[in-house]
Amino acid sequence: MAFYKKVLPAALLAFIPVLAGGHQAQAEPVLTASVHESKEIVHQLKELPEDMPRFLFDSGLVFQYPDAIRGIYVTGHSAGGSKFSQLINLIDQTDLNAMVIDVKDDFGNLTYMPEKTSPYYGISKQYIKDPVAMLEQLQKKNIYPIARVVVFKDSVLAQQKPEWSFQDGSSVWKNGRGESFVNPFMKEVWDYNVNIAIEAAKLGFQEIQFDYVRFPEGFENKDAALTYSQGEYGQLKQDNVQKRVTAVTDFVAYAKEKLKPYGVKVSVDIFGYTATLPEAPGIGQNFSKISSHVDVISSMIYPSHWTSYFGIEKPDLKPYELITEYAKLEKIKLAELKNSPVSRPWLQDFTASWLGSGNYKKYGKEDVEAQIRALQDQGINEYLLWNAGNNYTKGVDYTP
Repeated sequence: MAFYKKVLPAALLAFIPVLAGGHQAQAEPVLTASVHESKEIVHQLKELPEDMPRFLFDSGLVFQYPDAIRGIYVTGHSAGGSKFSQLINLIDQTDLNAMVIDVKDDFGNLTYMPEKTSPYYGISKQYIKDPVAMLEQLQKKNIYPIARVVVFKDSVLAQQKPEWSFQDGSSVWKNGRGESFVNPFMKEVWDYNVNIAIEAAKLGFQEIQFDYVRFPEGFENKDAALTYSQGEYGQLKQDNVQKRVTAVTDFVAYAKEKLKPYGVKVSVDIFGYTATLPEAPGIGQNFSKISSHVDVISSMIYPSHWTSYFGIEKPDLKPYELITEYAKLEKIKLAELKNSPVSRPWLQDFTASWLGSGNYKKYGKEDVEAQIRALQDQGINEYLLWNAGNNYTKGVDYTP
């Protein structure tokens, strides 16, 4: 049966169409079972652990998880354009082995065109002309594909569904960059994004990476001025900070559960500073609670994005020291969890000139390598590199 991986005893596969309402490949012969076998199948189903998915979707593509993920970020434009071959060559010629590819981008657009009957057809852009062909190319090159799905920062959906967003008077609220967010309290928003993730899994992506799993920055200073629904969370006997944390954590747990039948790993991008706090009060991110519900946690620990944390002034100038101190702290936080995820931080491969003279430096080979070495010195071997334009530094030694 082309659509299902072997997670059940062979006899149970005979009953997949009946028990799961699933589809059976037409070319596959239909299996039959006696009444006695039927009773045994039901018994075996009951004996399976509750957290084991009964059926796993199989895209038909096969990828091996590398010794450790060493990946780069790839926009939809790059994945569907001439730069894609350059990025594949970069991975071919180095110890990089993975791509994080935009499937739903920072504006809220799907980066490929689904069938016209898809509910997401109207938000789609044909950046990636043939996502299956793209994934087949990655399969041939042994490049591990991760689908990036931007969740609650979504200007497109906010305009289409103002009632799912935050409203400032009669208008949809926008931040200083002109971006809008949708409301993490609303289950409709959860399903909207989880169903996009499911479609990415069906295409053949091996992991779903959720980004912007949070409320807008500084929301604690504006929540009283904006109009929005708290849904069922309005009934909780919690203050607004805890309600936000609960909603964001619940979304992650919900998404992980819904994606189980598709056999993909689930990762979440999170602000690095959340590991330094019990929880980030405005955005609803609690490092430990989110980490408890994912396979991979990807803290964004770009040196340029810190102030004078860890006693390091001008951290952009000291990438090794900053990453080292963060990694020490994160190890302590993850060690406290019963089931800790893989740590796979985002590292900086860009120059933060906006910090002003004397506060930044031009990042090059030595600075990227310093961050990688800092992680490895603390026992963290997985990482992702961020450059918004996908222009990665040449000559970097990515060797683990």
